[in-house]
Amino acid sequence: MSSQVRGGTRWKRFALVMVPSVVATAAVGVGLAQGALAASFSVSGQNFKVHADKLVGHDFVQYGSVATGMNPNGENGAHAVAVSGFSDATITNMCQSVVTPNLPFGLGTVTLQLNAGTNPKKPVRATNLYLDVAELDADAYFKNIDIGVAAGDMGKPGTQAGAKLPVNPNGFAQRSETAVLTDVKQRAWATTAGTFRLSNLSLRLHSGVKECY
Repeated sequence: MSSQVRGGTRWKRFALVMVPSVVATAAVGVGLAQGALAASFSVSGQNFKVHADKLVGHDFVQYGSVATGMNPNGENGAHAVAVSGFSDATITNMCQSVVTPNLPFGLGTVTLQLNAGTNPKKPVRATNLYLDVAELDADAYFKNIDIGVAAGDMGKPGTQAGAKLPVNPNGFAQRSETAVLTDVKQRAWATTAGTFRLSNLSLRLHSGVKECY
């Protein structure tokens, strides 16, 4: 069975949320060099945007959870998210951006923008990928999709050690053999991957707001 979907989604609808991204801090470079990012961590008080021309992922699962951490004021914060997982995925022409306002020394607002996989023949490649997503817009195609699966009964890759646990193991979830998304626009709080290979990586800091979309 296949499914074709167009239009926008939000985490509350648990639909079509699957775009990889990297956490925009200096620690990313260390994680990539070691071939893995942390499996569990407190999220920062800043979410980030990602745009990609195309994502192709396998063994997709999705369920509701909560990302916890501190807000920019150092206070405890929690964010409802749709966790999306893949055993492997490729991403073409990926852009990630995060905006940091009110920097000291007169710097004001600065945007960190990262680009990778700009050559369609050398896309970004990830394994054991999990995304804590707040919202997404895309065109999506699913092959062999199951909607309404109990969150605690999804199997691979939802039971991998790197996955954030569902809020309710008896709650709503969905899974698909293959997922293809095009013209993806996503806002997320965190990304975890076993491996994350970014070809043609480019990272720049821009004065002011210069987001991917």
